Amino acid sequence: MGVLVRVASVVGTWFGLLVVGGLVVGLLVPGTTASLAPQVPLLLGVIMFGMGLTLRPADFAVLGRRPRAVVVGVLAQYSVMPLLGWGVAEVLDLDPLLAVGMVLVGASPGGTASNVVVHLARGDVALSVAMTTVSTLLATVLTPLLVLWLAGSTLEVQASSLVVSILQVVLVPVVAGALVRRLAPAAVERALPLLPLVSVLGIVVVVAAVVGANADAVRSAGPLVLLAVVVHNLLGLAVGRLVGRVTGVGEAASRAVSIEVGMQNSGLAAALATVHFAPLAALPAALFSVWHNLSGSAVAAWWARRPVEAGTRPPTAVVE
Repeated sequence: MGVLVRVASVVGTWFGLLVVGGLVVGLLVPGTTASLAPQVPLLLGVIMFGMGLTLRPADFAVLGRRPRAVVVGVLAQYSVMPLLGWGVAEVLDLDPLLAVGMVLVGASPGGTASNVVVHLARGDVALSVAMTTVSTLLATVLTPLLVLWLAGSTLEVQASSLVVSILQVVLVPVVAGALVRRLAPAAVERALPLLPLVSVLGIVVVVAAVVGANADAVRSAGPLVLLAVVVHNLLGLAVGRLVGRVTGVGEAASRAVSIEVGMQNSGLAAALATVHFAPLAALPAALFSVWHNLSGSAVAAWWARRPVEAGTRPPTAVVE
C-alpha cells in the first residue's frame, strides 16, 4: 500500500508530462490505442466516481459563506468558455466536427485537476472545489443546451442523448462516489491517496485513445487545432482572471475563477464527442487535456511566487 501511495504521488506530480506521453503513444501505435476509444466513457465514469469519493459536506459550505463568488465563477465558466470555443473555431474556420469539439470543450464543467492547480497557485481552494462540484452537477442541463445552441447549426445535435450520456458518465458516478464515502468513510479515507493514480492513468489512456483514432488528422491538422486549443485556454484564463478582478471577489478567489474557467473537464468532452459525433470531434478535447495541464502548471508556478495580499487569502483548505 505504501509503495502504491508513493507511486500515486509521483504520478500526480508529473501529470502533465504523462498526458504528453499518452499523446506520443497514440501517435506511435495508433492501431492499438484507437481500439481503446470505445472504453472512453467507461474510463471517464471511473474518474468521476473518484471525484465523488472526495466530496464532503464541507465542500458545499462555501455556497452559504460566499454565494456571490460561486455564482460569479460558475456563470463565467458556462459563458466565457463556450463562447470562446465557438469564436475561435469560427475565426480559424475549423472543420465542422472540430468546431463541435471546441464547443464541447468550452461547454464542459471544470476539471478536477484545477483544484490542485489552484492550491499550488495560492488561490481559494474551497471556492475552486465548490465551482468544480457545482459546474459538474449543472453540466447535465447546461452542456447539452450550450452545444445545441452554439453547434446545432453546424451539425445535428441530439440534446436529449447528450443529457443521458452525462447522467451515465458524470452525475451517477459522482453521486455514487459521494454515497460510498458517506456509508464507508474509513475505507474511503484509506483509498483517497490512491485516487491520483486512477485519475491520471485514466486521462492518459483517454488521450492516447483519441489521438490514436485521429493519428492522421493530428499529423495534418494538428498544428491548427493545437493553436485553437492554446488560444481558447489562454483566453479563458485571462478572461476568468478579469471577471474575478472586476467583480471584486478578492485576489485568492480571482485566481481560483481564472483557473476554473481556463481548465475544463476535457475527458467529458472527449467522451461525448466520441459517442455522439465522431472521433475527430474528440481531437480538441485530447489536445486540450495535454495543453491545459501544462499551462495550468505554469500559471501555478507564476502565482506561487506572488503571495496573496494580506487579509485577502481565505483559511487554508485541504486538497484531496
